[in-house]
Amino acid sequence: MLLLATEEFHDIAPPVDYSLLPPWVIFSGAFLGLALLGLIVWWLRRRWQRPKPQQSPRERTLALLDGIGREIETLSPYQFSIRVSDVLRRYVTDRYQLPVTRQTSVEFLSALTKASPFSEDEKSLLEDFLNRCDLIKFARYHATKEDSRLLLEEATRFVQGGQLEPA
Repeated sequence: MLLLATEEFHDIAPPVDYSLLPPWVIFSGAFLGLALLGLIVWWLRRRWQRPKPQQSPRERTLALLDGIGREIETLSPYQFSIRVSDVLRRYVTDRYQLPVTRQTSVEFLSALTKASPFSEDEKSLLEDFLNRCDLIKFARYHATKEDSRLLLEEATRFVQGGQLEPA
């Protein structure tokens, strides 16, 4: 009886491989599918993103002048004149390709008398602005907040097109 009981039990059968595809084909397909999906998402995202329009030198300068204008009360007139002058000089360099940042005011203004892309109003505004800045920066003219406002107003008018206010 003992002999019959041991013969009735069978060994455990190994697992049956019922897949028609080998595992490496499944993993490769999944990888390629995910890579293709990622490429499509990247392409669609890039296509839907609109390029940011480049600001013109005029728009960029007006934004900088507006930002500096909010600092009139916190900056000394000396510091303010340096910042406004730097912004306006950068604008003239970017817009007209003139070497204002490498010349003194006197050198630049004398070069303008020979050949100038500016109208007479713009020349007048620029000359007045540069002279005021030089007075504050180099002659140590005791400027006030009102002088700073005047500098900002002249710089803004120059960038906007040089319209002079009627006297």
